[in-house]
Amino acid sequence: MTAFIAENLAPIMFFTLVLVMLLGYPVAFALAANGFVFGLIGIELGLLSPNLFGAIPDRIFGTMSNDTLLAIPFFTFMGLILERSGMAEDLLDTIGQLFGPIRGGLAYAVIFVGALLAATTGVVAASVISMGLISLPIMLRYGYDRRIASGTIAASGTLAQIIPPSLVLIVLADQLGRSVGDMYKGAMLPGLLLTGMYALFIMGVSLFKPQLVPALPPEARTLRGMALVMKVITSLVPPLVLIFLVLGTIFIGLATPTEGGAMGAVGALVLAAINRRLKFEMIVQALDSTTRLSAFVIFILLGARVFSLTFYGVDGHVWVEHLLSHIPGGELGFLIVVNIIVFLLAFFLDFFELAFIIVPLLAPVADSLGIDLVWFGVLLALNMQTSFMHPPFGFALFYLRSVAPTRPYVDKVTGQTIAPITSTQIYLGSIPYVIIQLLMVAIVIAFPMLVMHYKAGVIEVDPSTIDVNVPMPGAGGGDNPFANPFDSGSGANPFGAPAPDFGGAPAAPATPAPADPAAGGLPPPDFGAPAAPPATPPATAPGGLPPPDFGAPPPASP
Repeated sequence: MTAFIAENLAPIMFFTLVLVMLLGYPVAFALAANGFVFGLIGIELGLLSPNLFGAIPDRIFGTMSNDTLLAIPFFTFMGLILERSGMAEDLLDTIGQLFGPIRGGLAYAVIFVGALLAATTGVVAASVISMGLISLPIMLRYGYDRRIASGTIAASGTLAQIIPPSLVLIVLADQLGRSVGDMYKGAMLPGLLLTGMYALFIMGVSLFKPQLVPALPPEARTLRGMALVMKVITSLVPPLVLIFLVLGTIFIGLATPTEGGAMGAVGALVLAAINRRLKFEMIVQALDSTTRLSAFVIFILLGARVFSLTFYGVDGHVWVEHLLSHIPGGELGFLIVVNIIVFLLAFFLDFFELAFIIVPLLAPVADSLGIDLVWFGVLLALNMQTSFMHPPFGFALFYLRSVAPTRPYVDKVTGQTIAPITSTQIYLGSIPYVIIQLLMVAIVIAFPMLVMHYKAGVIEVDPSTIDVNVPMPGAGGGDNPFANPFDSGSGANPFGAPAPDFGGAPAAPATPAPADPAAGGLPPPDFGAPAAPPATPPATAPGGLPPPDFGAPPPASP
């Protein structure tokens, strides 16, 4: 039994984590507890070093000093300030008046405003709640189908998951080891294309079932002509300026995502002050919510660090790579299977949990298969977007349920009694948009250049082909950029010393050449040949006396 556990500790550890999370245990603590418990088991079985947990403090401090994750509180604070400053209300009112005369106009307005809020706030909860409070009563007032209305609002709010500055893209860039700016550039076109697909769905509904998405009646259109034009300009210019301040500076390289988030937070405060809605209580509430979300993310990340320390120690990454690298179909088969797994896990796990648990296990396999990790990250972001939409645990559906009417009420404008929206209607309304999101995943798999355009104009260099040649002093010659610029290529040492000879026959002495004339044209001075060294005098005894001479020994007698 012990041998079986030792050989299969990695899969046992992974499935135990899934079971603990399905039981409802908090994710951050489930990750950390799983890592500690199985770390102790691995130490007892001799699979891990007793010093394993000594690396945890370094990992914690490394996580806390990660500059990339610093962008999360900045963008969260910016979104909360904008949500409380009334920007969403102004946009929905203005764009609703602009698109109101056409069938499905209010739905188009919700989708368009959802994309704008996604590009400014980046927070799903703020977008869904704002549009649910403002647009849903108007859509119900003028006869919109409840399923279409609720599904459109929830789906438009989830655009904040894929359109920069998305918090999910920041986390994915950190986990995949890629630039946040590249991830933003890669996700922009798929996000806009997904917005267009939402609008195409509304267009199809308005063509084939126009009674589900009626146009606004003339009496509901309070703005016309130049008044409408000026209202549109004054409502759209501030968020567009803020979008350029944040995303534009990141894309053109003037700011990092962290710096862009900081400028966005300051810009949101300025816009709120211009609209005369900046209050101390609003700032306190935004700071409180930002702190809570940031702590939530950091705790999950720290738990994931403890889990991954043990999981990698028992060769869990080798098990995952062996499991996924043998999928039939190569790169395409891997992408299809992974997206199916992520879609199913999204029924039970939040996108942060998926990003911190699943992505670090999948990234090495994707990299070994030659898959661009930015493309892979955008695919996962599109897929994880469905976690907000599909029943029964879609968070966007919960956000909408919290602001949708639960009992009949009398509309203040028309005086009619409006029926409530049921949870079943919200769930049914989300299904077409989940299908659209999955279709978008398939499109990005089939056309990777929708994401890979971020590499346009960048010269790719294979690090394995780089040959770094740093010459020793005096090497000279050739095309070496470090060679002596005054060397003609003869191979002579620029420092004047003869080149060393480590073998072969000794060279004949060279005939000395006459010296060049000295400066001024005069011949060099000749001091004559050096004198011969004097003969060595006989050694003297101490005291200066010559050594004694005892004469030659006498000849031997015959």
